[in-house]
Amino acid sequence: MGDMLSQAEIDALLNGTSISGLKKPEEESDNLTAQEIDALGEIGNISMGTSATTLYTLLGHKVNITTPRVTVTTWDEMSKDYPLPYVGVGVEYTNGLIGSNLLIMKENDVKIITDLMMGGDGSNTEGELSDLHLSAISEAMNQMVGSSATSMSSLFDKRIDISPPKAFMMYFNEGKNYMNQEGSQKIVKVAFSMIIGNLIDSEIMQLLPFTFAKDLVENLLKTSAPPPSPKVEKAPKTPKPDYGMQNEAISSPAPQTAYTYREETNPYATQHREPVDVHPAQFQQFDDSKNAIEKKNISLIMDVPLQVTVELGRTQKMIKDILEFSPGSIIELDKLAGEPVDILVNNKIIAKGEVVVIDESFGVRITDIINPSKRL
Repeated sequence: MGDMLSQAEIDALLNGTSISGLKKPEEESDNLTAQEIDALGEIGNISMGTSATTLYTLLGHKVNITTPRVTVTTWDEMSKDYPLPYVGVGVEYTNGLIGSNLLIMKENDVKIITDLMMGGDGSNTEGELSDLHLSAISEAMNQMVGSSATSMSSLFDKRIDISPPKAFMMYFNEGKNYMNQEGSQKIVKVAFSMIIGNLIDSEIMQLLPFTFAKDLVENLLKTSAPPPSPKVEKAPKTPKPDYGMQNEAISSPAPQTAYTYREETNPYATQHREPVDVHPAQFQQFDDSKNAIEKKNISLIMDVPLQVTVELGRTQKMIKDILEFSPGSIIELDKLAGEPVDILVNNKIIAKGEVVVIDESFGVRITDIINPSKRL
């Protein structure tokens, strides 16, 4: 029975094809080609580039996520290579792309990121990983993967939606598969170098089911393929128009006298032209005197209203201090008693003066005009 030919081999023999050239469908796509690896690396670069920008906004530290390294592995091999506990973040693609991926981070990296998100300096990494850490990294990944999905939508030219990421503790060597497939099945690992300020110099991994990785490459190649160029048909040659008299004149020239004309009957002849006044160009003379220019143009803006403000002083307060204000509260300004006040015109300081009382109103006596160069 073992020597019997399969139907595919029988068809191959009938068609004149070598049996040795036959491969099972799963054997044909057992590995990624160089083009597919480059495509997955490009997708990872674009996705993680926007994710790094989002993470920088959350943490306030410079973030670099670069250098994707694409390899094909299995969950069993991952269990041998990564014995330490990790934090996994599951992401499901629900629209545009149907599939899932798993983001893997080290436990200590998650603690540092959580501390930075809580306003710390990244040094509070003591203790076990708690629900607070998982919740914080889920929120960070939610924003990171959200911006990544937006970039992928532009890359694939279609809308791509994701479900909210879920973070959890995971152990590769405990025998549990978090990707709902057998341990011997192929998965694609895309590893990135992750540097956050001077606090983290580590690695973040993205695990993709092999079929989903193939789907990503297919979508990218389909989008980047140039459209077929339309066939350009040559326009038929059109015969030259027959101009009658011109062709007749060329073929049989008429006598010279038939084309002569008298100069005085030409309507375009201009024997007597009017004289033209030509003289050197004259330009406006620029006066270097600033006062002369101001006197000439100041009348144009005499009626423009300006806002004049007198400022006693300034201070800065926190929101909690402002909320505690009540009638009778005293606000200390940044000027001493008796110090000249600032006189502003359209929010620009132009002079200083002292406060006076005129009848029952306050006034300001100008004591000093600020030099225009200082105002600038």
